[in-house]
Amino acid sequence: MAETTLPLGTVQRPAFPWAPPPETVWGVILLIPYAVVFAFFVVYPLVYGFYLGSNPASYVKLFNDPIYLRGVRNTLVFLLVAVNLKLLLALMVSGLFVYPQRWIRWVSIVFILPWAVPSIPTILSFRWMLNSEWGMVNNILFAFFGVFPGPGWLLDPDLAMGSIILVHIWKYLPFWTLILLAGRLAISHDLYEAAAVDGATAWQRFRHVTWPGVRNLYITSTLLSTIWSLGDFNSVYLLTGGAPLDRTHTLATLGIKYGYQIADVSTGVATVITALPLVVPVVVYLVSQLGRRAP
Repeated sequence: MAETTLPLGTVQRPAFPWAPPPETVWGVILLIPYAVVFAFFVVYPLVYGFYLGSNPASYVKLFNDPIYLRGVRNTLVFLLVAVNLKLLLALMVSGLFVYPQRWIRWVSIVFILPWAVPSIPTILSFRWMLNSEWGMVNNILFAFFGVFPGPGWLLDPDLAMGSIILVHIWKYLPFWTLILLAGRLAISHDLYEAAAVDGATAWQRFRHVTWPGVRNLYITSTLLSTIWSLGDFNSVYLLTGGAPLDRTHTLATLGIKYGYQIADVSTGVATVITALPLVVPVVVYLVSQLGRRAP
């Protein structure tokens, strides 16, 4: 059979002009597994959760429950104090670990242990240490300072909430310190040398060199820490379980209490949904601050 030869400069058209290019086809094929996983494990649970929490009677029940109102208050206090204090301490401590001395390296290894160790044994250890009758903290207060009876760290609602915040900070401070340390190390040392030549003080070097270099990272860390702290179930449940008298619940633990202990799944999901108005404005504000130049 004779072969057909196209004239020079003629472009052969595909058999199906409407067909997409091969790279587009392969791109769609490779995206299909991800889309299926995303649909089943993200979209479906999210839509089903909103469906379960769409019963208006659940919200009426919540807003008439004093435990829920206390949980909202506890959640706000927990987020405002724990997140801001944790990130501020992380920013300060990361300045220590920038220095190359050997003893600082050893301290950094010990410092990261609270975050590396699993939550259950560490928080249960704090629960034992803070026991008002035979806990280690009250025994030390009695042995060295003669304090008896010791404070009810987990029996007084305010002390219990403060203990939850302290344990949360102790647990997650190392992680955020490492994140901000990475941001500090990314700043060119030449900028610090130039500032020192100009006679800048330590505060001026931080304000005009360090802070502009880590500002966006700090805002991003605050955003992520707020979201993760809102869902921090372990710190509250393992330390107090919402006690005493359900006065240390946050919305995360209160949703579990409704959904599993009381077997009211609709109200439990509604509890979690009501946390959105608390965190969405924070997220919008922090995202709006990204990319802006430090004053």
